[in-house]
Amino acid sequence: MTVMKTSMRNFFAHKGRMALSAVAVLLSVAFVCGTLVFTDTMNTTFDKLFAATSSDVTVSAKGASDTGETTSGNGKPPVMPADVVGKVQQAQGVKSAEGTVFSTSVTVVDADKESLSPTSGGPTIVGNWNANDARTMKITEGAAPRNSAQIMLDEDTADKHDLKVGDEIGVISAVGTHTAKISGVAAFQITNPGAAIFYLDTRTAQDILVGESGVFTNVNVTAAAGVSDDRLKQNVTAALGGDYKVQTAKETADANQKEVGGFLDVMKYAMLGFAGIAFLVGIFLIINTFSMLVAQRTREIGLMRAIGSSRKQVNRSVLAEALLLGVVGSVLGVAAGVGIAVGLMKLMGMTGMNLSTDDLTVAWTTPVIGLILGVVVTVLAAYLPARRAGKVSPMAALRDAGAPADGKAGVVRAVLGLLLTGGGVFGLYLASAADKASEGSLWLGLGVVLSLIGFVVIGPLLAGGLVRVLGTVVLRAFGPVGRMAERNALRNPRRTGATGAALMIGLALVACLSVVGSSMVASATEQLDKSVGTDFIIQSDTGQLITPQAVQAVKSTPGMERVTEYKILDADLTTPDGKTSKGETVNAADPTYATDLTTETVAGRLADAYKPDSMSVFEGFAEKHGLTIGSKVQVAFKDGTSAALTVRAITSDDVVIDKGAMYASISTVAKYVPAEKMPLDQLVFATAKEGQQEAAYTALKSALHDYPQYSVRDQTDYKEALKDQIGQMLNLIYGLLALAIIVAVLGVVNTLALSVVERTREIGLMRAIGLSRRQLRRMIRLESVVIALFGALLGLGLGMGWGATAQQLLELEGLTVLEIPWPTIIGVFIASAFVGLFAALIPAFRAGRMNVLNAIATD
Repeated sequence: MTVMKTSMRNFFAHKGRMALSAVAVLLSVAFVCGTLVFTDTMNTTFDKLFAATSSDVTVSAKGASDTGETTSGNGKPPVMPADVVGKVQQAQGVKSAEGTVFSTSVTVVDADKESLSPTSGGPTIVGNWNANDARTMKITEGAAPRNSAQIMLDEDTADKHDLKVGDEIGVISAVGTHTAKISGVAAFQITNPGAAIFYLDTRTAQDILVGESGVFTNVNVTAAAGVSDDRLKQNVTAALGGDYKVQTAKETADANQKEVGGFLDVMKYAMLGFAGIAFLVGIFLIINTFSMLVAQRTREIGLMRAIGSSRKQVNRSVLAEALLLGVVGSVLGVAAGVGIAVGLMKLMGMTGMNLSTDDLTVAWTTPVIGLILGVVVTVLAAYLPARRAGKVSPMAALRDAGAPADGKAGVVRAVLGLLLTGGGVFGLYLASAADKASEGSLWLGLGVVLSLIGFVVIGPLLAGGLVRVLGTVVLRAFGPVGRMAERNALRNPRRTGATGAALMIGLALVACLSVVGSSMVASATEQLDKSVGTDFIIQSDTGQLITPQAVQAVKSTPGMERVTEYKILDADLTTPDGKTSKGETVNAADPTYATDLTTETVAGRLADAYKPDSMSVFEGFAEKHGLTIGSKVQVAFKDGTSAALTVRAITSDDVVIDKGAMYASISTVAKYVPAEKMPLDQLVFATAKEGQQEAAYTALKSALHDYPQYSVRDQTDYKEALKDQIGQMLNLIYGLLALAIIVAVLGVVNTLALSVVERTREIGLMRAIGLSRRQLRRMIRLESVVIALFGALLGLGLGMGWGATAQQLLELEGLTVLEIPWPTIIGVFIASAFVGLFAALIPAFRAGRMNVLNAIATD
């Protein structure tokens, strides 16, 4: 009880100094809990959606997926004849059966040819209005479509694009473009996570989405009273024979949730990873806080020891303070986490993914995880300072000798740090020298972890040298004040090292990712310059296939010398060694593709792969199966028959574009795949006539104006799009890393604030002998700047080493160019100085307000 009373008294006596450490715990716990609440809420939203929209039993064509995403490579959904509905209706236990038709391989545009597809990445669904939809949608304006001239849409899409009844919109599918006027608007009765839904009458939906009447993509079956879904499935399956896919509502919902859950899991674990980094940075802040508090209470601890307190009691006293800090920070963090989740939901709403706070899900495990993490991390971080406090000798403390300096521990720390750093460097070397990416990635991970830990451990040793160098370059220009700031930073290398290490971690990751991202862009740009021999690339940024009408518009554009189509087909390949490789892809293109994309070969000529009944394979596949020029490969196309194709070329694996592709001509593939099963184009290459590039570019964009789902890019556009895509990904990562950097800044603030308190008497003496308030504040600001620059120097150097090693590993995948983004690196280094200035504002202000006489009188 005495230990707890002492801990409580000390905690509240230093509540101001504890506040920033509590904020670090709060932020880390809040990010973890916010991530868990946000992803749990999304799961709840999708669970409700899938449960509400799934009929008791759903019948679909065999080619349909389990998730209801029925669109195939030819842009049309797999269908079944209309008489299936009658057969299902006659099955025992069926109350009702209704045929439906829908597709997600569509684009819907307004009268100005602007896409109405969700910007959040949600699907665009066009189908017939049916009884199952009527359960989850309520018509709030107008009426359901009754003929081909009418279409209905969901209320969210109508509001977003300011559409109303009577406006004309167009549906673009593989069959063609159909225009209709809005007849009604329907509102979701459950939360819509971001889909755009459009309804046609049944006959029109069949004609527009499939190209034929009398067919359906699904049959929604409702069970009679007392009949379970499983029993209904058995009865329907017996009635149909096994020619169709039959699923219960739970099976359909589970399949949909599994697909969504994969994306949510990736997002959740990525965000938790960044929260873990913030926790790691917070550890340094807490260690520094308790180390300095222990040092400041040396005399107090000595008195406690002198009157009978044991080492264990002193140790427990410090750990009890840490426990209290962890509990307070964690409780506040859990509450803040719910707020972060709500904020994320609002942010997603701005991008088009609607999440209702009515579905806010706070599982009991979330606060428990937050509390456990926060408390355990805080107590572990305080263990070393607590152990050091327990070692304080009563007589040494009463003489105010300070906390014991363990020279032996310093030597051990230096040796351990050097060994860990050396092991990390060796791991990075092995990664860069690896022959296989899988082996190299393991060495890279080991090298990153060991070098990071090594730099953290050896930080105090590095601080002595690097701070002097930085002081010479940065601080000496400020005269005596600059030299005093340098000496203050050098006074306690362990403290400076720990404070700098907190900032080092976040900046190391920033530098590493910047190097990797820049190298990826530079490598891809080099490959484009070397390989791509066409003027324009036409493709969809959302992954949609290119409709025949759009391809024809490209071919009809004036000024074109050639247009090359490019398709991807699924196939199983059987090689002469008797082995069958399932799930392979064959890239079918026009023969001009060999000119449009120059791909290096290790045997044969790529142009020969486009001869009749010929193909190319990539180097790794050829080596694995012993293929040479002239070898026969049996290719069983998924939607066609089997073909015996002759290997005419073997392409190099040392490429970025189309790495691992196997080519054949479209005319060859067309012999074995029926026209109605032939997939649509993935992309189209277009080359203008000599000297007409600029005019052709303008004409091509004009020709595809009615197809906003496709982008027309010349090589410059393509490089910029690639750079923007990687840049957006890096910006997202930098945003998540900002949490760790904020915690690191709090660490600098806390270190300086406690350092000012620790040096109260010294500051009073300096003021007494003539140091002005401005000079004092400048000294503290410069100390903060040099600590921040020290952490930045370590982090940027370490991160560039990681990034360069990662690029060497990626070179095995064709990324051959190493590019250091010096503007980014230099900008981050300079920004670190401003971070140091910002962190010093409050400590410097407080130091400047000290009363000189009171400061001198401080014990």
